[in-house]
Amino acid sequence: MAEKKKLRVGVLFGGRSSEHEISLRSALTVMSAMDPARYEIVPIGIGRDGRWYLERNALKMLAEKTPHLAALSAGGTQVTLLPHPEGQALVATPADGASAGAQDSIPGVDVVFPVLHGTYGEDGTVQGLFELAGVAYVGAGVLGSALGMDKDAQKRLLRDAGVAVVKYFAIDRADCMETPELGARLARKLGYPVFVKPNALGSSIGISRVKHAADLKAALDDAFQYDRKALIEASCEGREFECAVLGNDRPEASIPGEVLVKGAHEFYDYESKYVDPEGSATKIPADMPPAKAKKLRAMAVAAFKALSLRGMARVDFLASRDLREIYINEVNTIPGFTAISMYPKLWEASGVPLPKLIERLIELALEEHRERASLKITYQPKSLPKPRD
Repeated sequence: MAEKKKLRVGVLFGGRSSEHEISLRSALTVMSAMDPARYEIVPIGIGRDGRWYLERNALKMLAEKTPHLAALSAGGTQVTLLPHPEGQALVATPADGASAGAQDSIPGVDVVFPVLHGTYGEDGTVQGLFELAGVAYVGAGVLGSALGMDKDAQKRLLRDAGVAVVKYFAIDRADCMETPELGARLARKLGYPVFVKPNALGSSIGISRVKHAADLKAALDDAFQYDRKALIEASCEGREFECAVLGNDRPEASIPGEVLVKGAHEFYDYESKYVDPEGSATKIPADMPPAKAKKLRAMAVAAFKALSLRGMARVDFLASRDLREIYINEVNTIPGFTAISMYPKLWEASGVPLPKLIERLIELALEEHRERASLKITYQPKSLPKPRD
């Protein structure tokens, strides 16, 4: 019996966003969990300068860098991705100046697993590249990815779909500069404390909890370093929950988990997540009545559908301590896959271990690709009736 051909999976990591280092940690987890009997991994790192490199010793390199949150340095063969001549695949081809002799050893890619957090990886840009190349890829499409990153647009759609979100205002940097008192006026309407955050960013980067009006300008200035639009959100003091969603047309939600912020951290920020090992903890399953857990799962699926998502998403919730008020905080379309990340931990607690989760995500990518490929992209006009004499 002929040996079954392995699926070539291109794993993309790194990228140009402020979440570059977290992407490296996630990529190490994903590639370490992939079954070598089923998959041939083609690891491609994207440097902060936007250049793409075939990283043949990716696992060793990532294992050395990730504990220190170090950025990806240039290594391996610099490549560009081009459509395969036979279609429905990508080929990592040596870029100008790279070793031409390496070309024969660079395989085509059957499906791409983007482990790219933040801008240029999670916002629909790289997904557009995959669409143009006609290759299968894991996760949400162009529209869903863009909505997952743009918190303002995301919250508007969720609100219109009847999914509860906290009260907030979006503010543009240009408007804030033209009308300096605008931010303070909006914050007063919400009532302090408020949260200020960049509109399109993740990993809690650029987020500030503002207790007093005097601190608002500094928080907005910080957020505007990362985005031209910022959100000012009402505070929901209480508890934070997360739920993982998996699927395409019929998504399913995991059991909910709770995030517990510890130490001197006031909220679940970048430092409490990734820098301070004692900054946070998780409780899976979350301590809540079954009816409330069911409500969270239903809200997570509703959000997934409202935003036209595919493959995977992590849905984050804010709730009052008595759980009478529950809001969706945001939806993340490429959730973290680090050792402490909730998405894989929630599914493991729900009966889907990480290797099976990776396998299912790749299956969903291929399924979605087949669905898209079945749609017509040309139109043949109906013949018009012949004119009468």
